[in-house]
Amino acid sequence: MTNMYCKGFTLIELLIGMSILALILGLGLPSVSVWMQNTQLRSAAESAQAGLQLARAEAVKRNTFIGFTMAGPDSGWSVDVMNPPQQLQSRSSVEGSGNAQIATTDATIIFDGLGKTSLAADATIQVTNPTGGLCKPAGDMNCLNVTVSVGGQVKMCDPTVVAAGDTRAC
Repeated sequence: MTNMYCKGFTLIELLIGMSILALILGLGLPSVSVWMQNTQLRSAAESAQAGLQLARAEAVKRNTFIGFTMAGPDSGWSVDVMNPPQQLQSRSSVEGSGNAQIATTDATIIFDGLGKTSLAADATIQVTNPTGGLCKPAGDMNCLNVTVSVGGQVKMCDPTVVAAGDTRAC
């Protein structure tokens, strides 16, 4: 006697399953895109913060002037001994966060042997992502700032947080 039942999927069942999968992916794709853009922003901000902290630590360790130089509106930077000139570390803008852009008024921040800066006022490095859209609250991007105080303290903060006592606030 032959078995009349076939095992497997029919073409209709397979097409319905693929349609449901495509619908779920279509609904989730914008969220993944925003997440990727925010990850690139955080990566660029953490890189700048790490470079600034390295420059400050090397200045204290070597008891000499160490400069942190931004390469331009991208996310590239370098840490250099000022006298005699020697590059300690650098980060190219093409590493990791290609969409992130950095804006700062102070292209070079110099730390002395005590870890203080040569700045007259606190410096702010703004990390944005123009290809990802607008920063919050107007858009979806979580843009970040890295601030350097005159005393040499380096802090990453969120410019949209205004609550008093919140450690994320600038």
